[in-house]
Amino acid sequence: MLFGKTILVTGVASGIGARTAELAGQMGAEVIGVDVREPASGSAAFIKGDLSTASGVAEIVAQLPVRLDALANVAGLSGSTGVVSTLAVNFYGLRALSEAVAPRLREGGAIVNVASIAGYGWRANLERAKSLTSIEGFPEVVAVVTEHGLKDEEGYPLSKELLLLWTMRAAHQPLFKNRGIRMNAVSPGPVETPILKQFRAVLGDARVDSDITRVGRAGTSADIAPAVLFLCSDGARWINGANLAADGGLEASINAEVLGF
Repeated sequence: MLFGKTILVTGVASGIGARTAELAGQMGAEVIGVDVREPASGSAAFIKGDLSTASGVAEIVAQLPVRLDALANVAGLSGSTGVVSTLAVNFYGLRALSEAVAPRLREGGAIVNVASIAGYGWRANLERAKSLTSIEGFPEVVAVVTEHGLKDEEGYPLSKELLLLWTMRAAHQPLFKNRGIRMNAVSPGPVETPILKQFRAVLGDARVDSDITRVGRAGTSADIAPAVLFLCSDGARWINGANLAADGGLEASINAEVLGF
């Protein structure tokens, strides 16, 4: 279902992005990879680019072909560099790229956002999430952080809360909906990637170890990539505005605890 399709994958230098690009190529897709670092093994095409600024996003888009079938937004920061850079890359840059790429996506194409179980709290923080996702364009993130009094330790979970809320909202925005472009998310639990150590520093060993214990093991990039590519494929043509928890059952366990059943 991916054979002959052109898929843009961000974050291809390592982790989930690298495996997603590799698997897409094995399944017959033409892959265009984007990252701030060059990958060790090349994709069909590679664009060195930075999602943290509006100009960086524009430079990436200027190098893309006129037609794409899907965009896999995998690139992201762990939060270790602070709330400003984390929000800039994980949400505002990702959103700006998606909006700029939309006219190049074929009708019936797809965008898949890699979120996280860390974004679980979007419901509890709904008003804040609504306010931050309602800011249009690529804002001056320092000013946004100052205005809302955001703390560095909030950066990663907050960015994923915004991404999950926006995924549902964007699925019904004319820019995407009028051309049948599906917008979905995948939320991994703890995954053994090069930035897992950074997650431990940001979220704490106790939180990460507790999550792993709930489901028996940490995930791998190979566990997540197929879920991303399924949502990119025509096999998911009736799935839109959804969040697929690829977490070994972690969200189900947390729901059972929170809701008391």
